[in-house]
Amino acid sequence: MSIEALKDALPDYAKDLKLNLSAVIGNSDLPQQQLWGTVLACAMATRSPHVLRALEPEAKANLKPEAYQAAKGAAAIMGMNNVYYRALHLLKNQEYRTLPARLRMNVIANPGVDKTDFELWCTAVSAINGCGACLDSHEEELKKRGVPNTAIQAAMRIAAVVNAVSRVVAAEAA
Repeated sequence: MSIEALKDALPDYAKDLKLNLSAVIGNSDLPQQQLWGTVLACAMATRSPHVLRALEPEAKANLKPEAYQAAKGAAAIMGMNNVYYRALHLLKNQEYRTLPARLRMNVIANPGVDKTDFELWCTAVSAINGCGACLDSHEEELKKRGVPNTAIQAAMRIAAVVNAVSRVVAAEAA
């Protein structure tokens, strides 16, 4: 399946999503690696096989192997971290925040690609997974690295659109 086939699978009521999917991918100001890594990480984060099958081939074609693996690594590690740190954030008992996480997160320290790209992908996945603590942490890292708000916003827009497309596809399949 391709991006065009994915857009064609969207019903008329989701016309805005079709247009937005074209816009966030086709008219992005992000460099190719950041763009396609964000698309891939977000497709994985949606947990939609249909969306992943549609977006992954083009992402793979536009990413070097190490970036392809790193984008998947961002989705994987944030799948864990977003649950853990969101739970800490939501708990009234602050004592849990003082305890060591004792979870392996080596990929964050050594993702195999430029750390800025990886942080951007983690931010987008955190938006999908709804972890405010992780969003703040990764956005802070991006700002330290001089990433403009418009680039961070572009990643969040990709996350929003890919997530919405996955929800419509899942609803229509039901």
